[in-house]
Amino acid sequence: MGALRVLIGFVVVIAVFYGAFQIVPPEMNNYSFQDDLQNIAMMAGSNPRQTDSDIMTSVIAKAQQRGVTLNETQVTVQRIGTPGAPAVYVAADYSVPVNLVVTSLTLHFTPSSGNRGF
Repeated sequence: MGALRVLIGFVVVIAVFYGAFQIVPPEMNNYSFQDDLQNIAMMAGSNPRQTDSDIMTSVIAKAQQRGVTLNETQVTVQRIGTPGAPAVYVAADYSVPVNLVVTSLTLHFTPSSGNRGF
């Protein structure tokens, strides 16, 4: 009976580590991508000549560097602020499928550059 408990405990520990090994990388990519979006929005806010299309292209390129596939419908670019203090809000909406041995799940992420203003 004791050996069975040890075996079941060992299997549970292995399952938890395997699940973490599958889930943590997309979470970390999303965290890094969120930081990228904040940098893109900050740079776009300081450069009024940059068009929304240019910003969207930058977001999609950064996403590809992080292993995330985005299209233009998944990216939001909004100009906020006043003419004297321009700002840009950037957001993305995407999902990442995660396949586990007994089931699969989809992680849904909505990273953004921060507040949209008032």
